[in-house]
Amino acid sequence: MTDLKELLLSRIRDVMDHPEPGVVFKDITPLLADPAAFGALTDALADIAVRQGATKVVGLEARGFILGAPVAVRAGLGFIPVRKAGKLPGATLSQSYELEYGSAEIEVHAEDLTADDRVLIVDDVLATGGTAEASVQLIRRAGAEVTGVAILMELSFLGGRRRLEPSLQGAPLEVLLTV
Repeated sequence: MTDLKELLLSRIRDVMDHPEPGVVFKDITPLLADPAAFGALTDALADIAVRQGATKVVGLEARGFILGAPVAVRAGLGFIPVRKAGKLPGATLSQSYELEYGSAEIEVHAEDLTADDRVLIVDDVLATGGTAEASVQLIRRAGAEVTGVAILMELSFLGGRRRLEPSLQGAPLEVLLTV
């Protein structure tokens, strides 16, 4: 795991003052551009999905799509996108949540998840935890079981883990990198 962490960290670039002054943005595009690093990340997340007995992988818009889809393929599972409100056609289930600066809403197709599904949620970054927490609630409202959440990188100074873990009700939160 140490080699994986070193590889992933070596491919994540700090961008100063983005999107606003004082913020250090963690850019994963160099990681995605490196097939060895992206493959190693996909393998690690797919291993989590298999170990947890997931039947579906949910990816959170937008970079969760980039990570979650290959994880689902590698693990031999279905992939379900959780989108921002208004982006999916047809019948949807939605979940609102509070942000530091307002509120937001996410959606999933109403027919994509059933009571037989065991879902691993995949995303790139755990920051304040609002989107991940809302996705847990949304998946449960759809009738499916949340097996856990798998995250590439946790920004621990933002406290997302404290917000997310109570909603997991004992399902694991697995983070590959903590900064």
